[in-house]
Amino acid sequence: MTPPIDFQALFEKSPNPYVLLDRDLVIVSANSAYLEVTGRTLDSIIGKSMFDAFPSEPGSPSYQQLRSSLERAFAGGTADHLPLIQYDIDRGGTVEQLYWSATHVPLASANGETSYVLQHTTDVTELHVLRSAARTLPAGQGEAVEAAVFKRAREVQALNDKLGAEVKRLNLLFEQAPGFMAVSWGPEHVFAMANAAYEQVVGGREVVGKSVAEVLPEVVDQGFVEILDRVYRSGELYLGRQVPVSLAAGENGSLVERYLDFVYQPILADDGSTAGIFVQGHDVTDEIVASKKLKELNESLEARVADAIEERRQVELALQQAQKMESLGKLTGGVAHDFNNLLQVISGNIQLLHGDVEGNERARQRLENAMAGVERGAKLAGQLLAFGRRQPLEPKALNVGRLVNGMGDMLRRVLGEEIEVETMASGGLWNTMVDPNQIENALLNLAINARDAMEGVGKLTIEVGNAFLDDAYAMEHEEVAAGQYVVIAVTDTGTGIPSEVLAKVFEPFFTTKSDGHGSGLGLSMVYGFIKQSGGHIKIYSEPGEGTTVKLYLPRTHQVEDAMRPADLGPITGGSETILVVEDDEAVRATVVEMLSDLGYRVLKASDAQSALAIVESGAAIDMLFTDVVMPGPLKSPELARKAQRTIPDLAVLFTSGYTENAIVHGGRLDTGVELLSKPYTRNALARRVRQVLAERGRVVRSAVEKGGAVMETVLLVEDDPLIRMATADMIRELGMSVLECSSAETALELLASERVDVLVADIGLGGMSGQDLAWSVHRDYPDIQIVLATGHSVSAGDVVPGAKVLSKPFDDRSIAQALGRASRG
Repeated sequence: MTPPIDFQALFEKSPNPYVLLDRDLVIVSANSAYLEVTGRTLDSIIGKSMFDAFPSEPGSPSYQQLRSSLERAFAGGTADHLPLIQYDIDRGGTVEQLYWSATHVPLASANGETSYVLQHTTDVTELHVLRSAARTLPAGQGEAVEAAVFKRAREVQALNDKLGAEVKRLNLLFEQAPGFMAVSWGPEHVFAMANAAYEQVVGGREVVGKSVAEVLPEVVDQGFVEILDRVYRSGELYLGRQVPVSLAAGENGSLVERYLDFVYQPILADDGSTAGIFVQGHDVTDEIVASKKLKELNESLEARVADAIEERRQVELALQQAQKMESLGKLTGGVAHDFNNLLQVISGNIQLLHGDVEGNERARQRLENAMAGVERGAKLAGQLLAFGRRQPLEPKALNVGRLVNGMGDMLRRVLGEEIEVETMASGGLWNTMVDPNQIENALLNLAINARDAMEGVGKLTIEVGNAFLDDAYAMEHEEVAAGQYVVIAVTDTGTGIPSEVLAKVFEPFFTTKSDGHGSGLGLSMVYGFIKQSGGHIKIYSEPGEGTTVKLYLPRTHQVEDAMRPADLGPITGGSETILVVEDDEAVRATVVEMLSDLGYRVLKASDAQSALAIVESGAAIDMLFTDVVMPGPLKSPELARKAQRTIPDLAVLFTSGYTENAIVHGGRLDTGVELLSKPYTRNALARRVRQVLAERGRVVRSAVEKGGAVMETVLLVEDDPLIRMATADMIRELGMSVLECSSAETALELLASERVDVLVADIGLGGMSGQDLAWSVHRDYPDIQIVLATGHSVSAGDVVPGAKVLSKPFDDRSIAQALGRASRG
């Protein structure tokens, strides 16, 4: 802090007599030189009127002269000079006749109003005596003496003017100082001076002539008066830094906290005692507030950095978990494929043996035991696929409330009479897209876990309702998208789950049950299924308070799908011809024998290329029954597409123990694909074959009624959404199925997984052009017909061989001609 300018010391050390008066002509301060020439002490005159401190007759010339000069200085705001005034001084009972020259300098406050007058006095008694004596001398000598007297008087006046200007400059410096300043006198700390900055700090209150306790009562209990007292008694300086003080905003204003840097500097009299205290300082409130805000900002920034680090750690953990799940999913998929093939061989041969042991009860029982083991193995493989999110789902637009209410009786039979089962669904329930068989399995799994937690006695409640997960919830939970959901809440009255166990319940093979009473895959299977369905699962539980498991499934706006009724009729075969494509020799032999036993004529192939050769040979084939995962360059989906182009009414049934990505995308079975998962029983095979053949018959009959072949699929590639929508509608009116996309890159991805008969592409696509897409399709998919749409002329060299050009703008008749269809318009 800058050392204070000690104005009081300058005032005190001046050799010229000074006295400071307020507007009531009360003496506010006086320096030592003034006290010496007047023979007074400071305590005897401070706070008294000038005319009480130095009595004179109110009607006397000296009284009138002095009062008039002071009033002129206050009224006019300019210095007023009294060249000569008689003012006698009483010195301890002896009255001394004295003559004075006085200059009265007005001191203005910040608002321009004169608040004080500084009187500078000079004892001119000697000059006056000389001048009087000169009048008695002879003419020449008297004039010389009088001239000398006047010369001395002018010198004194010039000195007074100079001193007055000096005082004025010092007062201006005092008022305009960057910090606040004040001077107090005596043990009561009466203010003698205070600049505008000081008065601003104390809320604009006038302080001069009043004690600290009187004008600033709020600081008394804050310790400041005690500090002033200590400085006054000890004569030692006090330095305060960033001291908090509560000050009233004006006379009766509310308290405002300020922070001050200040110095209490004692003012010493000639005898070494403390006469007063000089105060100087700065208001540092803004700096302290800014420092606090900066500190809070730094703390907030540190907290945000910590949050970001924690968020990154959580993301890394989630990534590690996702990578672990992906690796484990691939492992379980590979294991499931080989394991299910083995189970299929075992299962098929067991079922074929049933006819050979007719009448042998002991052998039949052993076969049933073996079959039970196969079923357990198949269930385990299915759980592994569910956990790894690799099971082929067949989602339907479903009202889960109806499904849950329909499960009530089954749950009561499974859980026993000692457990009360209550199911309820809210009104206005939304539909959700979910595999009905898998959601039933998930709820049954949760119900069995609840039964074990309740030890066979309690209440199970299943509630279905609508829910909305907002952005805040989605940010706090990994893999959750904000939006509308259908929520299924499964609540039990069991023992609850401890927190250390709750964190592990979804881990595969984690179980709290004793050996032989659980695989630890139940909840992990439910978790994997819900995640694969695009949903979210949350468990709420406390020891002794029961458990609630909430399954969130995304809302769909589709109308509820009609459910295919379960085929419970007798097992039947047929006489159709089925081409079996299976690379595993043992599996192939088993399935061929089972189909033959059912009466079908069976052809077989060990790979897709061999199967395609049989199809193209012209053999009459009704169904292609092929494993999904096949060796060689030609994959099963492509085999199916080529075979159906050769035999339009060919039925196709896939089978696999693990589908990879061939016919399953986004965790869902591709539209129109029929799949029989391995291992399957003879009865399941018989029913599914008849079902697919019957469905094939309905499609063919429908096509005949429409006067055309089996419905073809068109891949429409158009980046303008309005044109794409209108064109798709026109194509559907022609009885064709439409796949829509906005770019050539997306079209190529779809071609790798979807069956497409015709490509309709706009030439002017963004990114890869429609022409380049057409050439790529012509090269890789030569059986696909190509139609190029354009609003410009196209040269013959740019058109793919065999492709048709559809000029824009086109109508339904134009597009019908390009597609080789009769317009229905």
